[in-house]
Amino acid sequence: MYLRTLLIHGARALLRVRTGPHRAATPWLAGLLARRPRNMAAVALAHKNARIVWALLAHECEYHDKYRPQPVGG
Repeated sequence: MYLRTLLIHGARALLRVRTGPHRAATPWLAGLLARRPRNMAAVALAHKNARIVWALLAHECEYHDKYRPQPVGG
């Protein structure tokens, strides 16, 4: 429960700092903020961050911000 709180506080801090009129947010976050209230966007961002952390721990990988998954099949 405490980890959830920390993730949400971190997401709220990011929203406060990175989503001003002259600050660029990611396209995903900008679209989310256009569709949802700010607190719901913070929880969604925290959830996304939690999934990333879980995947890194489960697969014993390092985080790469430019990573793009390869298409499956061909």
